[in-house]
Amino acid sequence: MTRRDRVTITMVFAVHGMVGASFLTRVPWLAERLDLSNGQLGIALVCPAIGAFLTMPLTSGIVHRLGGRAATRLLIVLWCAAISLPALMPSLPALCAALLLQGAAAGTADVAMNAQGVQIERGLGRSIMSSLHGFWSVGALAGAGIGAAITYADVDARIHLAGMSALLIGLGLYYTGRLPEAATKSDDAKPPRFVLPGRAVIGVGIVGFCAAFIEGAAHDWTTVFVAKVTESSQGTAALAFSFFAATMAVTRIVGDLVVQRIGPVWTVRASGVSAIAGTVIVALSRDPAPAIAGFVLIGLGVAVIIPLAISAAGRASAVPSQAIAGVVTIMYPASLFSPGAMGGVAELTSLPWSFVMLGAVALVMLGLAGAVREKKAAPSGTGEPALSQP
Repeated sequence: MTRRDRVTITMVFAVHGMVGASFLTRVPWLAERLDLSNGQLGIALVCPAIGAFLTMPLTSGIVHRLGGRAATRLLIVLWCAAISLPALMPSLPALCAALLLQGAAAGTADVAMNAQGVQIERGLGRSIMSSLHGFWSVGALAGAGIGAAITYADVDARIHLAGMSALLIGLGLYYTGRLPEAATKSDDAKPPRFVLPGRAVIGVGIVGFCAAFIEGAAHDWTTVFVAKVTESSQGTAALAFSFFAATMAVTRIVGDLVVQRIGPVWTVRASGVSAIAGTVIVALSRDPAPAIAGFVLIGLGVAVIIPLAISAAGRASAVPSQAIAGVVTIMYPASLFSPGAMGGVAELTSLPWSFVMLGAVALVMLGLAGAVREKKAAPSGTGEPALSQP
């Protein structure tokens, strides 16, 4: 593997991030055009997650049939094309159907490109997964910025999304076409059509689940906490979220250096301590400054865990796409459940106590740090990690 391969897969991650962010900037337009209530919009916005959750376990079979590079190319193109569909839908049911397809494309492309990332990481012999996810965030910021500018210029969403779709399809085709192709063996066993998590990756998946749970909760509740609990302005609340999001992106970009220096297990342990400290500080804060500091610590604590968990699963299996699909199937529901769980705890107790719950989740993540210890890859076709290296 070469430096060009790393740059190529980095750009694929950035393209994937740009696609989703471009669509999200036009959600208010969709709601206004179809005259959706908050409840109806909520139903629609759950559909991408459902589509992704149901189809991600299928990705390993697609990769096996087409090869890693061709599968990633096809799925990235489908994801880029899918963002133009919702703007054309005439009703809520049609919008939900389009968003189910959009989620399916996003989720399967996510698994395929992560498998490619693990393959390149193996070839380079050093950790790169955290920085790949960091540049996914950079791509998302770029897509959001472009979308905001186009929206401010009062360009119709159908034109905006169709144009971005065409641009990103072009970029996706170019960069996925430059990805290396994995060498295949004639005796490689065909993976199952639908991959459920194997026993050997459940621990890794739970670590990732905890990180995704905390990240999803903080993502949705940062502004609410700062505005309501610290009684700050909406501008201050938005600033708090900006600090959290920027911390996540920067930490992911530099996170590989930390993993290379102290190893994956100690990285998870240090991250867990940071996340626990952050949740405690937030729970105790009644002024915006300490609350923002707490959210920064939470961002530091969870930023590298999801890419690290994906990398750990992929490295430990002879079939990275199969192991990654299993682990992502465990992790993905966390981002669906956590905002609602936070709201439920806050309703029963208070918003600060809901962040105490996040601290308990971070404690579980800390306790399971050993699950991400580097393992030898299992024999081809099993998809199961072997014993840890001594």
